[in-house]
Amino acid sequence: MNSRSTGVTPPNGWRAFSVKKLAIKGGRIIDPNSGVDKKTDLIIQNGKIKGVGRLPDGWEGELIDAAGWVVCPGLFDMHVHLREPGYEYKETIQTGCIAAAVGGFTGVAPMPNTDPPIDNPGLVRFLRAQATGLPVEVHPIPAVTRGREGKILAELAELHDAGATAFSDDGSPVVSSGLMRRALEYTRMLNAVIIEHCEEPTLTNGGVMHEGRVSAALGLPGWPSIGEEIAVERNLRLVEFTGGRLHIAHVSTAGSVDLIRQAKARGLNVTAEATPHHLTLDCTALESYNPDFKVNPPLRTAEDVEALIEGLTDGTIDAIATDHAPHARDEKEVEFTEAPFGMIGLETALGVLLTRLVAEGRVSLTRMIEALTVAPRRILNLPQAAIEPGRPANLTMFDPDESWTVDRYRLHSRSQNTPYHGWELTGRARGVMGCGLAWLRQD
Repeated sequence: MNSRSTGVTPPNGWRAFSVKKLAIKGGRIIDPNSGVDKKTDLIIQNGKIKGVGRLPDGWEGELIDAAGWVVCPGLFDMHVHLREPGYEYKETIQTGCIAAAVGGFTGVAPMPNTDPPIDNPGLVRFLRAQATGLPVEVHPIPAVTRGREGKILAELAELHDAGATAFSDDGSPVVSSGLMRRALEYTRMLNAVIIEHCEEPTLTNGGVMHEGRVSAALGLPGWPSIGEEIAVERNLRLVEFTGGRLHIAHVSTAGSVDLIRQAKARGLNVTAEATPHHLTLDCTALESYNPDFKVNPPLRTAEDVEALIEGLTDGTIDAIATDHAPHARDEKEVEFTEAPFGMIGLETALGVLLTRLVAEGRVSLTRMIEALTVAPRRILNLPQAAIEPGRPANLTMFDPDESWTVDRYRLHSRSQNTPYHGWELTGRARGVMGCGLAWLRQD
């Protein structure tokens, strides 16, 4: 079965559960929306949460034994690249959503650097339709400018009417300060947000990794921290001037964290995200010359990693997003300087964060969940996936103690460019529930 109307067949090792009458028993429910953190049962009826509490005796519906698992609002990745339309050989909406579900995500926001770029209402509606029959919501992020060319604003009002709540030229910055000013002013009237890839191209042109001691030793062209920070500073000044809303994508430097922290202290309407790889890897990983570690912005220093973790714990960094960026193997397996930027992350994010941040006591489990659930939906003006009676069942279930080894050849993305191949991780998704559908891993 591969019908968009009746549901997409889950991948091997997973099976679909009916959400007409379903109970999840004995899980640890963590919902940052309400502050709940307790072991109890959930009853689902007709795709909605019927009750939170002890399962009644004589239950006759479907039953999921969640003992030892965490049950939380569905994870939402607010920054992914699903490559459709134009680059379906790397990823499609369907393959990306299957990878998302396997990774524990029930919602994704694809960026517009496609071919053609997502800059009109028809494409927004088309991409949403491609996810029909999957337990993952798709909320496309259309371009700020027509064709992502940075010259003329896209039809932002029409896109907003089509359901867009955020706009971005991600993959490219909006270089023109005048155009960014108008975008912030326009989206302020729409109560929407601009998501900006902060980069000053004249400072970063030709750079393939963080500029510093390691790049000098490796003989690779550098991408300096100031190339991000000067763009962050400019955009924050424009927010202060216009009163608009700005979200800063994939923050990577300590200087950027400080600038955002100061801006929030001044009351500016700014939010920010960090990726699992910028929170757990530094530029010494590139000593292997492995192009799977090549990302934009680049992996920075260990000091930058520490600043990002501190920013995540104190709320300067609001959300965690993967920046899932699939590329075919023949594109990545070339000279390092010629390889494209990007790595996949939907299926490894949960395990990497639980292993490298939560288990090591760097970030609390509740804060991690909040950054993957509440924060992205709040930033994008989307309904929260609260675990409350009467609300749609939008849930993620994961085993925080399950050990597994990342194998690029067994992932579900159409591409295999993960830097975590061979890593031993602890913590893995067991099931997702969303869009009136439930998938559960059986192995």
